[in-house]
Amino acid sequence: MRIETKAIHAGLDIENDSKAIVPPIHTSTVFEHSEQGFQEGDLNYTRYSNPNRLQLEALLTELEGGEACAAFSAGVAAASAVFQALKHGDHILVPSDVYAGNRNLVEKVMQPWGLEADFIDMTSVKNIEEALNENTRLIWIETPSNPMMNITDIEAVCDLAQKNDVLTCVDNTWPTPINQLPLELGADLVLHSTTKYFGGHSDILGGAIIAKEANDFFERIREIQQLGGAVPSPRDCWLLCRSTRTLPYRMRGHNEHAAYLAKFLQNHPKVEKVFYPGLATHAGHEIAKKQMSDFGGMISFLIAGNAEEAHHIVAGSTLIKRATSLGGVESTWEHRRSSEGEGSITPENLIRISVGLEHPDDLMEDLERALG
Repeated sequence: MRIETKAIHAGLDIENDSKAIVPPIHTSTVFEHSEQGFQEGDLNYTRYSNPNRLQLEALLTELEGGEACAAFSAGVAAASAVFQALKHGDHILVPSDVYAGNRNLVEKVMQPWGLEADFIDMTSVKNIEEALNENTRLIWIETPSNPMMNITDIEAVCDLAQKNDVLTCVDNTWPTPINQLPLELGADLVLHSTTKYFGGHSDILGGAIIAKEANDFFERIREIQQLGGAVPSPRDCWLLCRSTRTLPYRMRGHNEHAAYLAKFLQNHPKVEKVFYPGLATHAGHEIAKKQMSDFGGMISFLIAGNAEEAHHIVAGSTLIKRATSLGGVESTWEHRRSSEGEGSITPENLIRISVGLEHPDDLMEDLERALG
């Protein structure tokens, strides 16, 4: 079954006795026990399980090609569950240019709790191999990285990890399973901020972990999900299922429009450098081409100027909105360093744009006006 068909049909028959084409939202927090009392696998309390969440988890599992999924209330909640499933004193490797929210999570929450972490350049497998310790338990992969668009060779890193009995988790938020399937490349876990492309309309908060195998480590993540309670509401699960039905077709537009604008920006006199893995000039283009079917809707670029000039450019658009986050049908951009705040290693002249589904010529004209 092709991914477009999976996106539309997966999960619809779970806890849907009415056979409704669009399953209802189950707002009840409790479910009646059978005459024999509560049985393993029964619905009980909505923090533990809910029909809408089961439908969403089945849908995401199908799209990523895994065995199991745990949905969360936010992407960082999903990441937190992976880290919490590790033990005090375990060591993890994280990209030096990892998403700022996950950097803060590791530095401000997980390291004080007792997790050991090193932030390293993951464009080189050799760097990763040299950074492995006896207590390394997890390699966190983010490719393309946020916001520098660095590319990590997923298959090579997963091969290395397996030889050293180390888990791998790939943040697949930017590519989505439409453009990249990390589990097929050897990863153990895939993370999504479902807020982004799965939601697609900038109106839902969520996260998810999809596992290649429903093993003991994943069951620990599931336990943390249920006991910790950072779960999405039934309504948010329903909305995410609704939005995901159109994900393959939306991603085609994001891919096409971003490629178009990346070429435009590459030739603009006020742009110093463009970071987009679909460009042949990108340092990681060949690896990206090997592991991605298309290159996504995100572009970062350096302007020929300083932070003040970057702010001026971002403020000069009329169609592209000034906002953080990404993956919506509308285009947004930002001076990324300002959004990341203290500790940011992002260049001060970098602008990050989430390319939406407006007509690409309208977006190009808006960029022309803003760049001046």
